[in-house]
Amino acid sequence: MIGCGGIAMGKHLPALAKIPEAQVVAFFDVAPDRAQEAKEKYGTPDARTYSEVGELLNDPDVHVVHVCTPNDTHAEISIAALEAGKHVMCEKPMAKTAEGARKMVETAERTGRKLSIAYQNRHRADSLWLHKACRAGELGEIYLAKAHAIRRRAVPTWGAFLDVEKQGGGALIDIGTHALDLTLWMMDNYEPKTVLGTSYRKLGEQGSEANMWGSWDPAKFTVEDSAFAMITMKNGATVWLESSWALNTLDVDEAKVSLSGTKAGADMKKGLRINGEEHGMLYTREIQMTGYADWGGSVPNDPAENEARAWINAILNDQEPVVTAKQAMVVQEILEAVYESAKKGQAISFS
Repeated sequence: MIGCGGIAMGKHLPALAKIPEAQVVAFFDVAPDRAQEAKEKYGTPDARTYSEVGELLNDPDVHVVHVCTPNDTHAEISIAALEAGKHVMCEKPMAKTAEGARKMVETAERTGRKLSIAYQNRHRADSLWLHKACRAGELGEIYLAKAHAIRRRAVPTWGAFLDVEKQGGGALIDIGTHALDLTLWMMDNYEPKTVLGTSYRKLGEQGSEANMWGSWDPAKFTVEDSAFAMITMKNGATVWLESSWALNTLDVDEAKVSLSGTKAGADMKKGLRINGEEHGMLYTREIQMTGYADWGGSVPNDPAENEARAWINAILNDQEPVVTAKQAMVVQEILEAVYESAKKGQAISFS
């Protein structure tokens, strides 16, 4: 485990602890006490902490590395781990820049190591059900989609979240990336044509006593609080992307999608709903998520645990990860195009 902060302690390590085939044997963090705490709670009896990333990567007992560090180090550490012969699960977003993401893909392909990005929302019950419905053609051709990532007042005020140099952006690269990943995965469409985006730092320039994690210092709020985009795909489909940590709205949804196809539509805004026309009447069906079965049988309804199980199984069985590096790279390229479009005030075209 490289990076033993909140996402490692709150998601990765508890999930891996439920996977009998996986043992966590090495830990690194820039704060040694955090690495020690993680080792004591989740490590094997002979687990080690390291003072340098390179030392951990040289450990022959380490076969898989999870990268849970600030965005500006994702590419550097992941590439070094791949070069060292390790399989890599990197936290989202894939990298701070699209160039970094492309280098990660190239390195994984050249070294033959597996590389995946932690988009755990694919492993929710509603996401898995809807993805199967999309792949079965039940919605027909999906030509309009909306990616929702809107919070009313939930700005993360800890760590490097508000630092544009370390993170590369704010709400878009933090939570918008989840919604965009889900949307492209449902559509099975990774060929963007143009991106027209806007970004704002309106409420970020103010404080907020109502923020979920306490107010922030506006002088240190160097990222956007909101970003929006219209993405056209090469096949003519349109994707609307909305993301915000703080917005004066009651229409709040996060890591949700709405889809419109030629046969039916679907959305996750009030549970999972399917809509369409049947026998001359319009219908709306609510799908009850009382449990679900994966291809191999029943699985827990815990996205983090399901993600960890699928990842370890992909390694043990030499299968393609659920989230492929190339898919995540396209998400990163679109995010960067949104920022570039917002900065230039014009649409960005993909060659």
